[in-house]
Amino acid sequence: MKKKFILPLFLLCQILFLQLLPFFSDAVEKHYSTTLYPKIAKFSRFILGWIPFSVGDCLYFLVFLLIIRWLWKSRKNWKSNWKNYILQMLSAISVVYFLFYFLWACNYFRVPLFEKMHIQREYSEKDLVLFTEKLISKTNSIHYKITQNKKLAVTFPFSKNETFLLTQNGYNRLSQQYPFFTYSNTSIKNSLFSLPLTYMGFGGYLNPFTNEAEINGLMPDYNLPFTSCHEMAHQMGYASESECNFISFLATTRNQNLYFQYSGYSYALRYCLGILHYQNEVLFKKIIKKVHPGILKNYQESEDFWAQYETPIETGFKYFYDNFLKINQQKDGLDSYSKFVDLMVNYYKTQPL
Repeated sequence: MKKKFILPLFLLCQILFLQLLPFFSDAVEKHYSTTLYPKIAKFSRFILGWIPFSVGDCLYFLVFLLIIRWLWKSRKNWKSNWKNYILQMLSAISVVYFLFYFLWACNYFRVPLFEKMHIQREYSEKDLVLFTEKLISKTNSIHYKITQNKKLAVTFPFSKNETFLLTQNGYNRLSQQYPFFTYSNTSIKNSLFSLPLTYMGFGGYLNPFTNEAEINGLMPDYNLPFTSCHEMAHQMGYASESECNFISFLATTRNQNLYFQYSGYSYALRYCLGILHYQNEVLFKKIIKKVHPGILKNYQESEDFWAQYETPIETGFKYFYDNFLKINQQKDGLDSYSKFVDLMVNYYKTQPL
């Protein structure tokens, strides 16, 4: 067999292999997610975490330039040599595909968190209302401790680097109760692509090749703690967006810093209110009156920020990412972000908020 066919055939083998992994989630959990992957992730963060800028973003930019260069150089010979060019592209995709799943993405096939933590998945409207009212009381209380005024929005006082350092406190406290949420070797960076991320409608992402948590530095600061802890959950090997939202909620609300607690509780409250608004608008209008006006001002601040960057780019990218998530064991696609409400409502049936 000619060498030029090896990597394209390897790509086909990888695709077929990944079709089988969902049937072996226990094996993935045991041999990859809790054994091999933590070693890979800690090594990456140890090597790159101390560097003050995003190495992963620089690598992406370099790869982009190399692709442009390759396309430019091959443009004249494409018609006469198109078979070899296609094999070259498939070979490159095969290598990237392997690295993506080996370095992080096999976590899509691990045991779901609701099974690992023995959390139910279904809840009633009554359950949601009771939990939302508890959230309102808690968020109002923290909001008032910070502002001393129900009508004032919270102004976040920390720099991005200070925020990134403070995230560890919440995970340290969380891991005392759940050792599988232990996090070490912080590697959180302000993304060099913050503006493109904003146009795509995202607050951050995990670079699976460098294990750096990339944060959108342009979004409202009070969202930074929750987003940072969400990406840290991805770094720990949790691929599901709903699970990372849930883990981030646990980490921010256990943090000793009030601003972190506010970020966590207000984020969760916003999702619960959104679901109530969708399911029962009359009940929503009644409940939202209990929320401090200052909290609603923070919500409006966030809405105003994202609204000014709405373009067809965001719609197109979210369509792509929605289908990407569905292919990778998240059947609800982008809606899976809100599924962490299922985990929260049922978890706090037996736990104090």
